[in-house]
Amino acid sequence: MVASPPRPIRIGSRKSQLALIQTHWVQGELSKAFPGRTFEVHTMNTQGDKILDVALSKIGDKGLFTQELEQGMLDGDIDFAVHSLKDLPTRLPEGLMLGCVTEREDPADALVLHAKHQGKQIDTLPEGAVIGTSSLRRLAQLRHHFPHLTFKDVRGNLNTRLRKLDDGEYDALILAVAGLKRLDFGDRISQALPSKISLHAVGQGALGIECRAEDPEILDVLKTLEHQPTAYRCYAERAFLRELEGGCQVPIGVNTTLEGDRLTLAGLVASLDGQTVIKDTITGNTEDADALGTELAKQLRERGAQDILDAILAEIQR
Repeated sequence: MVASPPRPIRIGSRKSQLALIQTHWVQGELSKAFPGRTFEVHTMNTQGDKILDVALSKIGDKGLFTQELEQGMLDGDIDFAVHSLKDLPTRLPEGLMLGCVTEREDPADALVLHAKHQGKQIDTLPEGAVIGTSSLRRLAQLRHHFPHLTFKDVRGNLNTRLRKLDDGEYDALILAVAGLKRLDFGDRISQALPSKISLHAVGQGALGIECRAEDPEILDVLKTLEHQPTAYRCYAERAFLRELEGGCQVPIGVNTTLEGDRLTLAGLVASLDGQTVIKDTITGNTEDADALGTELAKQLRERGAQDILDAILAEIQR
């Protein structure tokens, strides 16, 4: 009797160009690792994809780009979902878990300039130059370092944002290096901002694959894509964010480095006007990544970080 082929594994993805590029990369890697399996991509729109005319911070942030995919997993329509890890909340619905973290692309923020400013860097732009960003984290840090610049919200997919830049609506944009590279716009990067100017978002540059917690078959499949050094760094970052109870749209920045089994985490909380910045670092063993993130968050909270976050959330909710 001929055994029936194993069932197809269903991958959930947003419909955006970047999401599909990332998901098809996962599909391709798993197809190479498991040539006897079929991996199908199922797409859906999320709330964050549907609302493009309002700043993200004004419409809530937890699960904006994940809720529909998560419901699909809980309903059994898909087996796992591929996310930009920075979009994945640190507290997941009951029954779901972070099953895999892939190797990280450069997590830095990127300066993308209008043609008239080519050759400049963030610190040589003229006073009043209009900088586009939809991230409160980037906004707060850049206001701190460059109060003479003007900042303006920008939404839409990457092509839309770049078109607005090229049409002269902005002098520059701040975007993720990883997204630009994955969409083959790496040549538009004028400067990768150093961490002393802009600590990046939690999980930025890595993919997080979310799946059902009680699904050992899928977990075994996903472990072939796990990149342990990246996972350690991102576990520390996510624990830091979770302890501060901040969503992706509050000014919380991080940076992690690894030397052997020693992990160093830098964390920052800033006021929206950039006037107040609370920042520190912590170092420990990789096995204690979660505990390191939690401890650093507690240290910043004791120095006033929670007061900053409370004030920001109150302002956003007005």
